[in-house]
Amino acid sequence: MNSFPNLKNPFHFFATLGGIGKIPFAPGTFGSIFSWIVFVFLSHFINMFLFTIFLFLFSIWICEEASKYLEKRDHKAIVIDEMVGMWIALLPVLVLASTQFERTTYAIAALIFFRIFDILKPFPVSYFDKRYKNGFGIVADDAIAALMAILPAYITLILLS
Repeated sequence: MNSFPNLKNPFHFFATLGGIGKIPFAPGTFGSIFSWIVFVFLSHFINMFLFTIFLFLFSIWICEEASKYLEKRDHKAIVIDEMVGMWIALLPVLVLASTQFERTTYAIAALIFFRIFDILKPFPVSYFDKRYKNGFGIVADDAIAALMAILPAYITLILLS
């Protein structure tokens, strides 16, 4: 499908986070930074634990539909999975950090470690990335990279606090 992404298609629009995935250089990193900002804003108003679960399920559906006709299912323009990953990596900040310095430290460390694990794809991230070529696989590898990022981000928080 050479017209991917077509932002007039709602699946493509959501999958690319409104076109952020079309950025030619490091769309995953830009998607992660955007997701970080959205998380910080929304966390003041809604239950991010529940909303992240919803986003995880919604993203699987969006990724499945957006990539249905693509030769390479996990197209680099699809960055809604980065949003899921960033939000999972950031969830612990809601309970682990009490000061602005701690929240900022954890959030920056979570962003850095999430991107490292998402880019390098160590096991088990690589397993899901290679094994599942569908909406679930597109989202699951980022969710696992996020879970892996939590511990080093927390250690960073402890060391710098």
